[in-house]
Amino acid sequence: MTDREPQALDVLDDAGRKVLFTEARTANTFAEVAVADDELAMIWELARWSPSAANGQPLRVLFVRSREGKERLVRHLDEGNRAKTLSAPAVAVLAYDLDFHEQMPTVFPARGDLLRAAFADQTGARESLAAYNSALQTGVFLLAVRAAGLAAGPMAGFDKAGVDEEFFAGTSWRSHLVVNIGHPGADPWFPRLPRVRVEDAVAYA
Repeated sequence: MTDREPQALDVLDDAGRKVLFTEARTANTFAEVAVADDELAMIWELARWSPSAANGQPLRVLFVRSREGKERLVRHLDEGNRAKTLSAPAVAVLAYDLDFHEQMPTVFPARGDLLRAAFADQTGARESLAAYNSALQTGVFLLAVRAAGLAAGPMAGFDKAGVDEEFFAGTSWRSHLVVNIGHPGADPWFPRLPRVRVEDAVAYA
């Protein structure tokens, strides 16, 4: 048995860190510039590599771009979120799939049939796993929006039951976040708010 050098991973450069983290902001206004199909495809192509338990990948996305679609959506949003959603070139309704287990044979070939059978009658467990893991995937989705050169405006202020009935009736999808997507418009950023201090958030054992 021989010693092996540890695999060296690439380190994100300063420009990449600024785009994804330190200078990224939540946009509140958007320019009148369309978001193209290939830009939305790029977002998903990056986001789908997110980790999830047993590679279950429960996150689902409905992209809304038409005026009609946005008007159907905003009736279920809190009042303060409606105008900016109507002005956003694209809106992603992020959801989780309660029946994600049906794809386990495809996404986890080694144990997929066993996992699908184990979850078949466990609706509560599936929903808990789907909600948690789609939230994990959502964080990566927001980074993917930024990596595609666009700004994201995530919002939790909406009637989930109303959105589900409006767009997902008769399906196993359940909404959990709405994200406005586009190029920043005039005065798009609120002042940067403080972050929790390192000493209050990080511990070592």
